[in-house]
Amino acid sequence: MLKTRLIPCLLMKNGLLVRSEQFSLHQIVGNPVHQVERFNTWAVDELVYLDITRQGEYDMRRDDHKIKDKKTLLEIIEEVSRTCFVPLTFGGGIRTIEDIRTRIAYGADKVAINTQAAAFPEFINEAARIFGSQAIVVSIDVRCHAAGAWEVFVHGGRQPTGLDVIEWAKEAERRGAGEVFLNSIDRDGKGCGYDLPLIEAVSRETTIPVIICGGVGRFEHLVDGVHAGASAVSAANIFHFTEHSTQHAKKVLAKAGVNVRLSAQFRTNSTSRRPGVSRSSTSKPNESRRPASESRCM
Repeated sequence: MLKTRLIPCLLMKNGLLVRSEQFSLHQIVGNPVHQVERFNTWAVDELVYLDITRQGEYDMRRDDHKIKDKKTLLEIIEEVSRTCFVPLTFGGGIRTIEDIRTRIAYGADKVAINTQAAAFPEFINEAARIFGSQAIVVSIDVRCHAAGAWEVFVHGGRQPTGLDVIEWAKEAERRGAGEVFLNSIDRDGKGCGYDLPLIEAVSRETTIPVIICGGVGRFEHLVDGVHAGASAVSAANIFHFTEHSTQHAKKVLAKAGVNVRLSAQFRTNSTSRRPGVSRSSTSKPNESRRPASESRCM
């Protein structure tokens, strides 16, 4: 029996990690490289980085820091991949096959494609043919309308497409996607739980793994997502607030009878995906922060 994966989703804007609420309110929470060092010791199964930068600048410093540390996106991917001991997915701003090629060359195991896939569905076919389905995740940002229908949104959740989410997920699978990543815009940052009917519907109509994100305010919400049919559960904000949060999440999942990997076995002298580049096993835990309170989603 396959184990359910726990996958922190890290949102990166202008080179810094941010917490998000409904894809619009963003608060800086840390450095993308330091955060992966923490997760290396916290029993995560994979990591997803989503770059939501619009300006094209990657400045890995806070406003209250005096020293500038500007980097390109590829440099950030390279630094993260040197430290990351679990499968790594990078998404955001992918428009061409060359974008995929460079991200993989710099250390990503998979890429998440969203806007380009919705605009040009054949992009999924081409990407899967060149890199293999296992490397292609189709990310789907979802809004639920009053009538109960789910619509695909693109460009960071700002632009509606008219696409039905279930039909789009089925098409993504037919075209070669290895996984779909469902992200609820309405529930993002609200802490009120996943959109369970959405998860049930997409999981029922597809055969590839479904990763879910958006709405987790307590670890029991992860259990609800698994029971609704998700192959992997993901969250963003909740993992920034508590020390060893992913280990606590795994314990809650296991106690509920979910088949998860409880202990992480990492190689301290591992080599990177690119020859000649070593990875560090250094861990820099951040201080605990208070999680967002659970609130209404709609």
